[in-house]
Amino acid sequence: MTEKKKKKSVEEKLSLKNESVWKDADKKTIKEIFDYAEGYKEFLNEAKTEREAVAHIISEAEKLGFKPLDSVKKLKAGDKVYVVNREKNAALVVIGKKPISEGVNLVGSHIDAPRVDLKVHPIYEDSDGEMALFKTHYYGGIKKYQWVNIPLAIHGVIYTKEGKRVDMKIGEDDSDEVFVFADLLPHLARKTQGERKGTAVIEGEELNLLVGSMPIDDKETKAKIKTNVLKILNDRFGIMEEDFLRAELEIVPAWKARDVGFDRGMVGAYGQDDRICGYTSFTAIAEVKKPERTAISVFFDKEEIGSDGNTGAQSNFLVILMAELLKHEGNTAMFDVLDALRRSMALSADVDAGINPTYKNVHDLRNAAKIGHGIIVTKFTGSGGKYSSNDAHAEYMSFVTRLFNEKKVPWQAGELGKVDEGGGGTIAKYISQHGVETVDCGPGVISMHSPMELSSKADIYASHLAYKAFLESVWD
Repeated sequence: MTEKKKKKSVEEKLSLKNESVWKDADKKTIKEIFDYAEGYKEFLNEAKTEREAVAHIISEAEKLGFKPLDSVKKLKAGDKVYVVNREKNAALVVIGKKPISEGVNLVGSHIDAPRVDLKVHPIYEDSDGEMALFKTHYYGGIKKYQWVNIPLAIHGVIYTKEGKRVDMKIGEDDSDEVFVFADLLPHLARKTQGERKGTAVIEGEELNLLVGSMPIDDKETKAKIKTNVLKILNDRFGIMEEDFLRAELEIVPAWKARDVGFDRGMVGAYGQDDRICGYTSFTAIAEVKKPERTAISVFFDKEEIGSDGNTGAQSNFLVILMAELLKHEGNTAMFDVLDALRRSMALSADVDAGINPTYKNVHDLRNAAKIGHGIIVTKFTGSGGKYSSNDAHAEYMSFVTRLFNEKKVPWQAGELGKVDEGGGGTIAKYISQHGVETVDCGPGVISMHSPMELSSKADIYASHLAYKAFLESVWD
């Protein structure tokens, strides 16, 4: 005899369930989650700048059959194409069965991350300390004190006076040299740093990168250590001091992505905000075959500094992309482009704050996301009175959450901290301004914007499932 099924209580019927993905996960599911995280860690190790992220994504996409959009004369359902904008912004597209004029499904992420950049005149010699250093300017919201006394690498491109491009990546191999922002020893820091506020323990102008300490063997040279560094760079890369004016060099942590915890359930790495969504939305569209509606994964630059510039979400990249796609259907009027965008729907794929057990006071725990509980649907971001926020409509929230329930995607709802504690923005408002139905949706991260961000492997995999389900969906 089978035991009679237990009747659900009123509480069980009516209350919201928000359980850990790990709770009922079987061995097969756990293996899938862990295997997926290995590819993610490899991506983080390879893609520490927006240029590297685009290069990696396009390289892998081409292996899967994606072709440049401008190389295809006529598009049909199932075709895979891509567009790259200035090596920092890109889109992957899988053509759907329905006309593009009826709208598309879009997942938009950003692939830039907080870091430290070089100034245009970076190199100088300090005669008192007898060291060569680089002057820097940080990019995005960082806690500057987190960047001192850790091994750092230099990534980027630099152009010579003659216009020759030089790609640079120093500090990643075990045999490479690394670079350091040297902090002040505690024995002498009581007056200089001890009375500063936390945000100013290290000032921006104190982030001077140590790059050399040995003088050149030349009696006629005055700045011997600086000149020695320039000679090394010239011998190795063929560049001169003037060439720094034509460079994009980024200073990033030199370490690799690692498993965190005895159970290895988390990933610790630099740049997870927001390359975690860049990777998961890439792998999601890679699995889309012949969707009902055209599916697009877009990877933007400059989100960390306001999404400005011609590679950010405020640029006209999305409009131009839609116009290029519509040309293949014979629709060339601007109204056709705007109307297709109005009929489209999107997930703004960006991370949210997971509860940090040590600093729970900054969260409204009833509305905060938990690590390991699945992807987070964030109805609104912004700060204070919802300023600078896209606030998703109830109808669209209904569609997205019902979709995730139907496809058995682990998800939760969450907000970015208490109302007056702070806040932050995403690219959602820049996508929705084109008339696109948009909601923020991404995994939780702890220690966001630090050189070692933390995420749950369960949430990473849940994000992949969520984006795939969305890209293949239809909102009737």
